[in-house]
Amino acid sequence: MFVRLTGCPLRCGYCDTAYAFKGGQMMKLEDILNDVASYNARYVTVTGGEPLAQPNCLPLLTALCNAGYTVSLETSGALDVSQVDQRVVKVLDLKTPGSLEVAKNDYNNLQHLQAHDQIKFVICDQNDYQWAKAKLDEYNLRDKHILFSPSHEQLPSQQLAQWILDDRLPVRMQIQLHKYLWDNEPGR
Repeated sequence: MFVRLTGCPLRCGYCDTAYAFKGGQMMKLEDILNDVASYNARYVTVTGGEPLAQPNCLPLLTALCNAGYTVSLETSGALDVSQVDQRVVKVLDLKTPGSLEVAKNDYNNLQHLQAHDQIKFVICDQNDYQWAKAKLDEYNLRDKHILFSPSHEQLPSQQLAQWILDDRLPVRMQIQLHKYLWDNEPGR
């Protein structure tokens, strides 16, 4: 299940959760845990916006782990991840040039990744693809869990898959399944 936190200091050109920039409702940690428990989920993803922009994100992550959930954090990579509970799977989204937020990447975060963490690149076009390939080598990431995801309305999935196959890249391709299941309906 997703726990979506409000707020984000970035404004990516392909953002599909602009509704999460503001609004939402304040909830006590106990209420969030009760809500999560009501779904009988075993895996919980904390996402946003940018979840680390919320000061109580770190205690939430730890509380979810303590409650026995497998927990992942979807984060932009623009904010420090060094204090994230070690049990949490960090999915660090390095922003490509096509995101319009590439300057916000904090590459120091790469040193705080563990073997179970993932690095994601949302690819908008061939320039982004070449940039991401270069980052794999620049930061010696080829032995990490790497995800390449096509920007849904900018790059056909088949094109990205073909580039990956042609280059025999050691990456996993990831699509945003909810956009296919619910026809890109906001909030799904």
